[in-house]
Amino acid sequence: MDFAFSDRVKEYQERLLRFMEEVVYPAERIYVEQLRDSPTRWVVPPVMEEMKAKAKEAGLWNLFLPDSDKGAGLKNLEYAPLCEIMGRSPIAPEVFNCSAPDTGNMEVLERYGTEEQKEKWLIPLLNGEIRSCFSMTEPDVASSDATNIQTTIRRDGDEYVINGRKWWSSGAGDPRCKVAIVMGKSNPDAPKHQQHSMIIVPLDTPGVRIERMLPVFGYDDAPHGHAEITYDNVRVPASNIIWGEGKGFAIAQGRLGPGRIHHCMRLIGAAERALELMVRRVKERVAFGKPLSEQGVIREWIADSRIEIEQARLLTLKAAYMMDTVGNKVAKKEIAMIKVVAPNMALKVIDRAIQAFGAAGVSEDFPLAFMWTNARTLRLADGPDEVHRRAIARLELSGE
Repeated sequence: MDFAFSDRVKEYQERLLRFMEEVVYPAERIYVEQLRDSPTRWVVPPVMEEMKAKAKEAGLWNLFLPDSDKGAGLKNLEYAPLCEIMGRSPIAPEVFNCSAPDTGNMEVLERYGTEEQKEKWLIPLLNGEIRSCFSMTEPDVASSDATNIQTTIRRDGDEYVINGRKWWSSGAGDPRCKVAIVMGKSNPDAPKHQQHSMIIVPLDTPGVRIERMLPVFGYDDAPHGHAEITYDNVRVPASNIIWGEGKGFAIAQGRLGPGRIHHCMRLIGAAERALELMVRRVKERVAFGKPLSEQGVIREWIADSRIEIEQARLLTLKAAYMMDTVGNKVAKKEIAMIKVVAPNMALKVIDRAIQAFGAAGVSEDFPLAFMWTNARTLRLADGPDEVHRRAIARLELSGE
């Protein structure tokens, strides 16, 4: 396996790092202030659209989409170091139109959508004109086993009728969010993994009701948000079904593989920034007569953090390499492994940085507290650790 970055990737790295320094990092505080000073938090801070326009102009747009002429044409292995750079700031992925859940939804539409679906929804998403959400998780069942999903998608003539309740539909709070991809049960009598389908639902369709936004450890993630949504006799054209009835699980596997590894790439970037902040802080602060950087325990934290980041990065690159060379299905064990490793690694590194910062670490003056909450949610999002460990063990036991 050769993980050396090509000259093209190195050039993208340089451009992204420069853009982060010159545009994104200085805008982080402005973004927060514009949200704080708005009459409602569910508006888009003007600085975000300004940054997106600059990213488009700089040619740093839609870098995530492999095997497509609609993106930059980068493979997963090439995208990994770039996605890592974006993960260094919570606001950065959207700046480059590389943020979840839009990336996953765009990949679904690109891979499985009809030409009509692509024209109506994919092109505006690729242009950054609208945003989207993904409605899969439900409050009334253990959704880590997706066969439990109870939302119904019933054919009625030239339409499908959707009924159910979803939550953690991330992105639905954004005023630019115009469409959801909804997973539900279309044929309860089919084999277990052919009972569900995915369907496109415009959020302004009668019967779609956003009940509330769900905070995460006290953060509302505005204007993105995580919504609880009721679908009450929602009718959409039959042409809105994606790929075909019973394809929900097949689409989910195609969607979640890239989505999972993108999260891991971003988490490595977050951990790198946390380590950088910790190193800078411990050089500046003095306790018990000497800089914190000279305290033995602090040096142990720094060393362990560097080791753990490099381990996670190598496994991420291996998984990306396998996705490119043998496909997502064959790489499923590596994807599952990194999905367990990366969030737990990031949590440890960020937690050490918080400890080194003391009380400042849990404040909003630094990004560490928010970074920690994001990393903690990713031990649940796109499948909890326990489900991935179960899959890894099953593959080992079967000799795969």
